[in-house]
Amino acid sequence: MQEPIYIEHQEFKTGLPRGRFRVIVNPERAQKYIKHKLFVIGIALPMIGIGAALAISGYPWVGAPLVLLGILIPRYIKKQAPQILLHLAQSDAKTYQEAIEYEILEVRMAEV
Repeated sequence: MQEPIYIEHQEFKTGLPRGRFRVIVNPERAQKYIKHKLFVIGIALPMIGIGAALAISGYPWVGAPLVLLGILIPRYIKKQAPQILLHLAQSDAKTYQEAIEYEILEVRMAEV
């Protein structure tokens, strides 16, 4: 089994699509990081609150979808967190550095 190695972001960005690296993502840590990075709770709670207020005020066809979205979006992001993290790590050097530093992401050389 290979040890994790440090790769510069530009090399990671160009080498990953070519299959030069094997990436291991810690799903639990990825969920927490992505929820924090994308401010999911700060978006979902107001959606639920506004949707509930609209539904109670006589606009259930507008309020109910907002409540539903406020509930489903965090669950979807939680389920897709490793893929979202990998996408963000490829496109943003700061996210890549943080993912490596917080041990969310491990990069290894691909076995030939």
